[in-house]
Amino acid sequence: MRLSMILLRKKMPPGNIFTGKHRFVKIVTNKAVETAKKFYDIEEKNMFYLRHPYLTMEQSRGHAKALGKHEQWIEEWREKRQKIKEPVSIADHLSHLKVKEVWD
Repeated sequence: MRLSMILLRKKMPPGNIFTGKHRFVKIVTNKAVETAKKFYDIEEKNMFYLRHPYLTMEQSRGHAKALGKHEQWIEEWREKRQKIKEPVSIADHLSHLKVKEVWD
């Protein structure tokens, strides 16, 4: 058993493989480089669109006002407020226990 484990074992560093004097260093392949380049290209495009938005701040405010976004938000808020139930007291919860009130 031990002999087969020794013969079939890959050469790995002792202990944690990412730290120390005998650490395992991953070999950089062409595929990994291409994947990293694609990722950075996508990130650069995203940053470009964030730096140069389609609408300016003034246009953004204007289109939100033209679409009635604020009024729509107020209406939704009022609908949510109407759905809120009235406060209920403990006496209301325990009213079913009041069958007989004979204390005399």
